[in-house]
Amino acid sequence: MDRQQEFVLRTIEERDIRYVRLWFADVLGSLKSVAVAPAELESAFAEGIGFDGSAIEGLARRSESDMLARPDPSTFQVLPWRGEDGQAGVARMFCDILTPDGEPALADSRNVLKRTLSRAAESGFTFYTHPEIEFYLFRGTPADSVGAEGGAVHAPVPVDTMGYFDHVPGGTGQDFRRAAIAMLEAMGISVEFSHHEGGPGQNEIDLRYADALTTADNVMTFRTVVKEVALSEGVYASFMPKPLADHPGSGMHTHLSLFEGDRNAFHEPGAQYELSATARHFIAGLLRHAPETCLITSQFVNSYKRLWGGSEAPSDIAWGHNNRSGLVRVPRYKPGKAQSSRVEHRGIDTAANPYLAFAVLLAAGLKGVAEEYPLAEGAEEDVALLTDAERRAMGIGQLPASLDHAIHLTEGSELVAETLGESMFEHVLRNKRAEWVDYRAQVTPFELRRFLPWL
Repeated sequence: MDRQQEFVLRTIEERDIRYVRLWFADVLGSLKSVAVAPAELESAFAEGIGFDGSAIEGLARRSESDMLARPDPSTFQVLPWRGEDGQAGVARMFCDILTPDGEPALADSRNVLKRTLSRAAESGFTFYTHPEIEFYLFRGTPADSVGAEGGAVHAPVPVDTMGYFDHVPGGTGQDFRRAAIAMLEAMGISVEFSHHEGGPGQNEIDLRYADALTTADNVMTFRTVVKEVALSEGVYASFMPKPLADHPGSGMHTHLSLFEGDRNAFHEPGAQYELSATARHFIAGLLRHAPETCLITSQFVNSYKRLWGGSEAPSDIAWGHNNRSGLVRVPRYKPGKAQSSRVEHRGIDTAANPYLAFAVLLAAGLKGVAEEYPLAEGAEEDVALLTDAERRAMGIGQLPASLDHAIHLTEGSELVAETLGESMFEHVLRNKRAEWVDYRAQVTPFELRRFLPWL
C-alpha cells in the first residue's frame, strides 16, 4: 500500500467517514457512483470493486460485462454537503475502470484522456486546461421546465432578469455563487472568477488552470456541487447548452496550453501575439479537425441550438485575437507574461463529457504540431458580418449545422476513432444516431423550421 492510500484510510478513520462514494463517468459524461464501506476500501485499492459494465452507457458489451472500478487515492475528498447535523460523513474518489485482467478498460472515459495525455508526454508536453463554466439557475424543479427529462408543461423561470456582470444585491445568484465557491474550495477545487452571465439567471464560475485530467475530474465534481447547492437554496441548476431559445446558450470556453517542463511551449517573445510556432500549429490542428471533433465537444441536439443561436456562439471555424465570434481566440490579458500565453476554445458546451472533449482537442492540436499544419491569417473582425465570398477568401468554414450533420462528419474520422478507441467510437455514433432519430420523430415541423432551418 502506498503513502497516498495510507493517508486516505487514516483520514477516513480520523474524520469518522462512514461511506466512500466511488465515481466515474459513462460515455456521455454522466456521473456514476457506488458507495462502499470503509472496511472494503483496502481491498478496493488492491483489486477494485466488481460491477456490471454492460449496464453503463457505452462501457462494455454484454459478452464482456464484468468490470472493476479501482479508486484513485489522489482524488480523495470529503463531501462538504454530507456529514452535517449528525449525518454520517461521506467522501468520494474517482475511479479507473479495469477489465478482470487488470488492464485499463478501453471504453473508460478517464482512460481515454489518460492515453492521450501519455501521447503528449512522449512528445515532451504537459497539457493544461482552464474552463469557464456557464449554467442557468431556474426556480422550482426540473420537472416544471420545458426541456427537462420526461417532458414538461411550463417554461423554465430564471431566478433573475439581470445580465452580464450585473451586481444583484441580495440576489439568489450572488448568494448561490458564494455558497458554491465555498463548497468547491472545501473540496480542493480552486476558483478564479465568478459573475453573472448574459442571460437571465445565467451564471459563470471559472476554475483555476490545472493539468487536463485534474480539470476533467474537477468539472465532474463542479456539476455535482452546483446542483447540490442549488437544491439547498430551493432552485435548480441547468447545464443544458441552450435552455432558453431567446437567450444565450451555456458554453464551457476552455483555455488550453502545452508546457515543456516549466516552460510554456505556446510563448515566443516578439512573435505575433507572442505565439510560438508550436501554438500556431496547435491552433491549426484545432481548426482543421473541428468538424469531426464537434460531435464530442457538442454532443446533443440541443448543443447545435447553442452553436447556431447567436450571442457570440462560435459557429465559424476561425481564429483571432480580440474576436469572440470564432471558434478559437488568443487572449492577451497580460502581454509579456510567458506563463499566460494560451488559446481559448469556445466550442465546448457545458453538457460535454470533459474527459473525451479534452482528449479529442489535445489529439487534434498534437496532430497539427506533429505535422506542422500551416495557420491562416486570423480574423479580427466579427466573422458573422462577413459575406460568403469574404469567408471563402479567408478559408473560413463552419461547424456542423445539426447533430445529424456532426455524426456524418465524424463517421470517417481517423483522429476521433483513434483517440476514443474502436468500441467507444462505435458506441458514440450508435448513441447519437438513435438520439437524432428519436428527436426527428418527436419534434414538430414548426420546431424544425425554427431551430434547424438548414434541414
